[in-house]
Amino acid sequence: MFDRQVFEAVNNIKPSARGELEITDTIQYLIDKGYDVRHRLVGEQWIDTGKMEDILEANRLILETLEARVEGSLDESSKLHGVVVLEKGCRIVSNVIRGPSIIGEETEIVDSFVGSFASVYHHSTIRNSEVTNCIILENTVIENVGQRIEDSLIGRNVALYGSNRLPRSYRLILGDFSQVYVP
Repeated sequence: MFDRQVFEAVNNIKPSARGELEITDTIQYLIDKGYDVRHRLVGEQWIDTGKMEDILEANRLILETLEARVEGSLDESSKLHGVVVLEKGCRIVSNVIRGPSIIGEETEIVDSFVGSFASVYHHSTIRNSEVTNCIILENTVIENVGQRIEDSLIGRNVALYGSNRLPRSYRLILGDFSQVYVP
């Protein structure tokens, strides 16, 4: 797992002979610049997070190591089940959140269901929607989606809005800055 310094590293390393930015070069850059770099053994298996299923599995393994913590606000009609982390400044209104899950700083979740193994990063909004087993990156809005979003990776600055139709299910990979209106 990386914090925002990884973007500095990626912007400063050069592609390898294979024409790819290598994770080892990224980590070495962070070490050379004096950033806090450490490893954490999360299980006994190796996961190459090059595919969506593997990223979701790594997320699941990390979430299973969390301890419950509530630093955000939770109204009296909302329910937390299992291990849930609510980061500073998040606002939870009329929701059910099932853990293990983590809700990032300054995120607002209203009239929604967040199921197990969901990681919602900072400054996002989920309103009148359901998500489970998802990674949702920062500054993303998910609103009025008629069916549960599951097993999905949703990038930064995404806007996902539902319509009046009710499809059965969604499985999504949405890149950064995407805007999707779901039929």
